[in-house]
Amino acid sequence: MLSTTRYFGHMTTSDLPDDSLHGHMVAMDDTDRMIVDALRADGRMSMRALADLIHISRASAYARVARLEREGVITGYAALIDPVRAGYALSAYVYLKIAQRSWKSVRTQLLTMPEVDHVAFVSGEHDILLRVRARDAVSLRDVVVARLQEIQEVHSTQTVLIFEEATPAQARRDLLR
Repeated sequence: MLSTTRYFGHMTTSDLPDDSLHGHMVAMDDTDRMIVDALRADGRMSMRALADLIHISRASAYARVARLEREGVITGYAALIDPVRAGYALSAYVYLKIAQRSWKSVRTQLLTMPEVDHVAFVSGEHDILLRVRARDAVSLRDVVVARLQEIQEVHSTQTVLIFEEATPAQARRDLLR
């Protein structure tokens, strides 16, 4: 039986209004890009440290970060979790083939599953790509066979185990140390 602890991983989501700029590029200069890179590496960085790193005033750092948040470039801040240390020793990509026009319904159901760390609507042979975090093989089997395959609109699944992961965020954090 799975505990109620949820692993949210590296993904942040926000429910933006339909009339927002979601999906549209925002004008950014090199300083904005440096701010985004620094905050992606360390979201807890103080404004003073950010300003010193980028070589701008603290007032400019505050103003730029506020603008990047307001314009939806920065959508939130999250703790990056080591899934193994958090009790999720097995990770897998699960590909789903789903019924036509069922993306929104299936997405809603997938987002309620605590083991589902990332959901993407993709092109190609499959329709959806998931990253699933599970405590062990039995838990992964439960997610795939007992829950994913029970969703009416899911026609088939294909599971690929993840042996090791590396992220650009890890490399950025290492560079700042």
